[in-house]
Amino acid sequence: MFKFIKSIISDIDSVFDRDPAARNRIEVLLLYPHINAIISHKISHFFYIRKMFFLARLTSNISRFLTGIEIHPGAKIGKGLFIDHGMAVVIGETAEIGDNVTMYHGVTLGGTGNEKGKRHPTIGDNVIIGAGSKVLGNIYIASGTRIGANSVVLRNTNPNSTVVGIPAKEVEKRKIVYLTEYVI
Repeated sequence: MFKFIKSIISDIDSVFDRDPAARNRIEVLLLYPHINAIISHKISHFFYIRKMFFLARLTSNISRFLTGIEIHPGAKIGKGLFIDHGMAVVIGETAEIGDNVTMYHGVTLGGTGNEKGKRHPTIGDNVIIGAGSKVLGNIYIASGTRIGANSVVLRNTNPNSTVVGIPAKEVEKRKIVYLTEYVI
């Protein structure tokens, strides 16, 4: 039980690194839907790994109704997941999410059809997935990847890359030049 509470506190504290609007732990616990979805997922996953599938799905469906975030009880989630404005996020059964991942609203970690076995993506650590993005199939999103809003990712990514588009492709890393002097 202590480990469960400690993990919830850790998830709450991770919000402060990524959301400047967060004010205190109580507010985050009570008013941030993704924290409630993560707590419910921990409970439903507990039932799922003990093959209590009905209780697992019941807990998951109640959470989806209350938060707008659908996380299958079979999904594996690392610490520090932050789902900003979480409405309509869907995380499939065989999805695996690393540590310190940030997702925005409308993200889907889904399958591509009727495959058996591992059919959802694996997300590395420190990944950012933009609003409305769809990450589909048994693919690996490497640590440090940034996925642009509304992208459809169908292939593995390289570490620390940025992918955008439909289908998503890696964009070139360009040197940004800043003007330091102004001419009047």
